[in-house]
Amino acid sequence: MFIPYHETMTIGVLSGAYLLLLFIFILLAALPTPDQVITKLVPDGLRYMYAEGEDGQAQLVDSWVKVSDYSRMARFNPDQSNEYHLFTRENPSNSQPLVIGNTQLLQQSNFNAQRRTVIMIHGFLGSATAGSNRALVPAYLSGEDVNVIVLDWSAGSHWGPNGGAAARAAAKFFNWLNSASGADASQYHIIGFSVGGHMAGVIARHMEGDVAYISALDPASRWEASEVVSYRDSLYTEVIHTSAIATGWGDPLGHVDFYPNGGSTMPGCFLSIICDHNRSYQYMAESLATGGFNNAVECRNRAEASIGQCTLSRRLHMGGRTPKTGMTGIYFLRTNRAPPFSIA
Repeated sequence: MFIPYHETMTIGVLSGAYLLLLFIFILLAALPTPDQVITKLVPDGLRYMYAEGEDGQAQLVDSWVKVSDYSRMARFNPDQSNEYHLFTRENPSNSQPLVIGNTQLLQQSNFNAQRRTVIMIHGFLGSATAGSNRALVPAYLSGEDVNVIVLDWSAGSHWGPNGGAAARAAAKFFNWLNSASGADASQYHIIGFSVGGHMAGVIARHMEGDVAYISALDPASRWEASEVVSYRDSLYTEVIHTSAIATGWGDPLGHVDFYPNGGSTMPGCFLSIICDHNRSYQYMAESLATGGFNNAVECRNRAEASIGQCTLSRRLHMGGRTPKTGMTGIYFLRTNRAPPFSIA
C-alpha cells in the first residue's frame, strides 16, 4: 500500500523516538542503583578478595566502599553492640558476659583482678566463635590461669573501618573494667587477628596506662593508615606475618616482627591465601600451649627475611605468653607443614 510522504515521516519520527527511549531505558537499567554506587576505593587494589567467614570458610567479598556501606556503618553503634565474653579455667567452654557499668555482673563472674587479662579480637566477618578464638582461647588457658576476654564486634565486622570504632568502644569498656576491679593495663596481653591485629593497637593506645603486650597476628593489609598497629602502642608489640602483601600487612610494625617461611607462603597451604593468613593464629596457639618456635634468626631487613637469608647471631622464640620486652628486630624461621608446626 502506498503511504504518503508526510505519514512516512511521522512513522519514522515515532520509530526514532521509540528507539531513543529504548536506548535510554537500557542505559539506565545498566547503571548501578544508588546503594551500588562506588564512592571510594580503600585502598587501591583489587575490588574482590577472599576472607574467612564465621564458619571458617572462604567468602568472596567486595572491598570497595559503596553508598550502602556508609549507611550500614552509620547504623553501627559499638558502645551497644560490642560483646565481651569472659573465659577462665573455671569456665573454659561457656563464656560469662560482661557489660560496661554492670558491677554486679562483674562481681558474680569468675574475673579475678589478680590474674593477667588477655583480650582476643577476631577479624573481618568474624565473631566470638571465629577460628582464631576457637584456637587461641583453649591454648592460652591450657598454659596459664588467666582471664580471657573475647571481644565480639560481629555487628560491624562486615566492613573493616568499623573496627576502629569498635576498638575505641572496647577501650572504654576495659578502662571501666580496670576501675571497677582494680586490674591494671600492665597486666594485659592483647591478641588480634587480621583486622583485629590493628584493633589491638587502637585499644591499647586508648587505655589508661601502658599495656604490657600486643600480639598482632598477620594484621590486615587493608586498614586506615592512622590506626595501623605500632610498636608505640604497648611496652612490647610483636607481629607475625604469614600472608604479607596479599591479605596481611607486609612492612615491619612492631618491636619485633617475625616472617616465618618468608612471611607470605606457608608450607602445607597449597597456594591458599586464606590458609596462609590463618597460619598466624595457628602458630600463636601452638606457642601458647606447648612453646616452641625457638629457632628464629635475626635479619638485617625485611628483604633478607623474605628469602630466608639471615645470618645475624641473635636468636628469639616466636609467640608465647610472656612479652620479650626490650627486644627488637626482624626475624625469620621455618615451620613444619602441619602440626606440630614448630621445628625442634
